[in-house]
Amino acid sequence: MNTATQTATAATETTLVRHLPLVGRVLIAAIFILSGLSKLAAPTATMAYIASAGLPLPAAALAGAVVVEVIGGLVLISGYRVRTVAAVLAVFSLVTAAFFHNDLADQNQFIHFFKNVAMAGGLLQIVAFGKSRD
Repeated sequence: MNTATQTATAATETTLVRHLPLVGRVLIAAIFILSGLSKLAAPTATMAYIASAGLPLPAAALAGAVVVEVIGGLVLISGYRVRTVAAVLAVFSLVTAAFFHNDLADQNQFIHFFKNVAMAGGLLQIVAFGKSRD
């Protein structure tokens, strides 16, 4: 490989690496934004689900979940205070796993539980490293 090709390859890799944190934040935020919007689309069903988990004040829990998911997801994408937002979303993911996906004998709930744990792990990477490598 000649020097010009090496330089062009390095520049392409640098550009890609510079954009990957944003791509990652968009991908992880998407599930929160879509989940929050689905709660808004079916508030009665969502409040019934919250109540069935034994949580008090389903309307307040719904409002809190929508704020955390939609606003948190959008703020995570924006790059503003990503460590704080990622920490809140990580805790939210773990709490949601514990209260709503705790029947690990049910394979579907088992998968959802560990999906939430994995999301929390990805979010903790953002907490640790911030919005970019720089």
